[in-house]
Amino acid sequence: MAVHQITLPVRTRGAGLLEITDAVARVVTVSKLTTGVVTLFCQHTSCSLVIMENADPSARRDLEAWFDRLVPEDDPHFTHTAEGPDDMPSHIKMALTRTSESVPFASGRMLLGTWQGIYLWEHRRAPHTRNLVVTVMGE
Repeated sequence: MAVHQITLPVRTRGAGLLEITDAVARVVTVSKLTTGVVTLFCQHTSCSLVIMENADPSARRDLEAWFDRLVPEDDPHFTHTAEGPDDMPSHIKMALTRTSESVPFASGRMLLGTWQGIYLWEHRRAPHTRNLVVTVMGE
């Protein structure tokens, strides 16, 4: 089995879902592997990775709004507030989602479903550069 690994920097625009499907597909293509699995790992604690519908933007807006209601910034029980009111909610949202995703690929193409896309979900309001370790394993 061969392994190709890179660190992919992703610049966010602030809070929200940013589709990275094409960037991950390019890493699979560059690897020259045809069959296997690509794994993404986010090296941060205030953003996450999700596979989500990529056809209708309202699905993503609904998800973001639901999480904002679930984990509001003004919760008086938070003690971890040194980096601002969005810091602790960002950590909780990350813990409730994922910091890694794996997608199989065949014939050099990821086997995502028709309406699936890979997203980096920035939970902080300010833009950040996030690093994703992308590992392509296969033959």
